[in-house]
Amino acid sequence: MFTGIIEETGTVIKAGTPLVVGVNKITEDIHIGDSIAVNGVCLTVTHFTKNSITLDVMNETYSRTNLEKLKAGDRVNTERAMSANGRFGGHIVSGHIDGTGVITDIKNDGIAIWLTIKADKSILKYIVMKGSVALDGVSLTVAYADEGCFKVSIIPHTQQNTTLTSKRTGESINIENDLIGKYVEKLMSFDDSKKSGITEDFLREYGF
Repeated sequence: MFTGIIEETGTVIKAGTPLVVGVNKITEDIHIGDSIAVNGVCLTVTHFTKNSITLDVMNETYSRTNLEKLKAGDRVNTERAMSANGRFGGHIVSGHIDGTGVITDIKNDGIAIWLTIKADKSILKYIVMKGSVALDGVSLTVAYADEGCFKVSIIPHTQQNTTLTSKRTGESINIENDLIGKYVEKLMSFDDSKKSGITEDFLREYGF
């Protein structure tokens, strides 16, 4: 589990499989088999050095995220899995991407920067005003939403410590919707009409 609070922006050394990312900070406490979120995608560490991590990426992951577009030299957001004694500064992020959106507008607004994201209805149905969303692994608050897009406002700290401000209009971005909304939808749509025929009277009739 992750929080969406980016620990370090790394640089892609080698794209493809395996994916090699140059980092400095997150290798201070890392082990083979650990989970690392790269642009919000949960990946497993297969090798590491003092200044790099190597991760396997399946074709399925490439087909559903923007990792397939990475090339050497690109910057990526990285976050280690949340420690049990850590502060929960963002929101619950699983690292399982729901899909990608497209940045359609970038606008300065004083110290903030607004990003407008166009996405499929299958993603937009979970986007709610003032709700949480993870974009390329960054925990953000939804500031606007309609049937075709949503917007987020990026504060200076996030601008300086993530890759979001290096994005351009037309680029894809990984989206992970809030887990709570998906669980609520599943529970509300669960069909429990097919109940067991075993009742208290049935059990009593057969000596139980």
